[in-house]
Amino acid sequence: MTTPTAASGPHPGPGTDPRRELGAALQRWACGADGPGIGVVRVLERHGFGSVESGQLLAGTSGGDVSGLLYLGALDDTARPLVTSVAGGGARVEQAQVAETPAVAAGLACAGGATLLGHTLPADAASALGEALEAARPAALLSTVDGAHALVLTGPELEHLHGSLGEASVRDEAVTAARGLLRRGATATEQVTAAGTDVLVDLWVPTPSVVVVGEGALGEALHGQARLLGWISRTVTGLDEARAAVQAFTDADVVVLLDHDPAFDAMLLDGLRHGRGFLGALGSRRTQSARRERLLAAGVTTEELEAIHGPVGLDLGARTPAETAVSIVAQVIALRAGRSASALAASGGRIGG
Repeated sequence: MTTPTAASGPHPGPGTDPRRELGAALQRWACGADGPGIGVVRVLERHGFGSVESGQLLAGTSGGDVSGLLYLGALDDTARPLVTSVAGGGARVEQAQVAETPAVAAGLACAGGATLLGHTLPADAASALGEALEAARPAALLSTVDGAHALVLTGPELEHLHGSLGEASVRDEAVTAARGLLRRGATATEQVTAAGTDVLVDLWVPTPSVVVVGEGALGEALHGQARLLGWISRTVTGLDEARAAVQAFTDADVVVLLDHDPAFDAMLLDGLRHGRGFLGALGSRRTQSARRERLLAAGVTTEELEAIHGPVGLDLGARTPAETAVSIVAQVIALRAGRSASALAASGGRIGG
């Protein structure tokens, strides 16, 4: 039996999901492009603003049509003129500063500043990126930090290339770095060095799908957390449905096994063989030990077992189902971002990804 939750169902269509709406606009403009291409503005560096989502992108034409959003519109005064100007060709870097009052009014946590990169995106690359974004498929936009070259990657493994980064060695190393980010299963904005050249990478991945195997209060709490995060979630109770779900996983997807029935070892074996997604299993130390022995007897190596997160969740001292659900999604978020899940005060990295 499959039990959808309020967070279940298809991705929102164009007009409700800004990223899919942007994808539709990119395709529309690319079909009618008779100039050098379409302008895009991206965040090269930033400080302040609090926690903000990666993969910020604004796109537009030289005629003034604009789609997308940068930091909830707080950077519009700088970003919108920039995207229109670079749509006619070339590339520019602009500084944008936002004071506390307008930043908070836009919905950001605090004041901040950003270095914005505006550059042209050729019509064929813009069309490919737009198609992937509208269909909620993995995609990446790579460019040299001066905006002189741009490359779009699409496909489940980012295997399709559209555009150029100039030198083949730069392209090959940058593509490898983008595919490495994809393995984290999270949308990301990062600068990487490829063959001595600095490259800005914006990666977009689909919304995670959470499969809860088994029923109970914890399952309901996990669905509640999924709703808060904008993730899709569903409950399955049958082994065949659980195996089918895991076999169809992408890197962004999550399974949390609540049922202690040894029959569900088959689902975990499928997940290990498939090599994608987050595999989490609930249970006491005794339950985890018994499951481990069964999987070892089935031919799984000790190294492979490390891919099963059991007991699932971070050590937050959780006691209730709601607190346990927080610890589980926190572990998923940390692994997707490549973080150690230590206290922010104890780390020296950037806050907010």
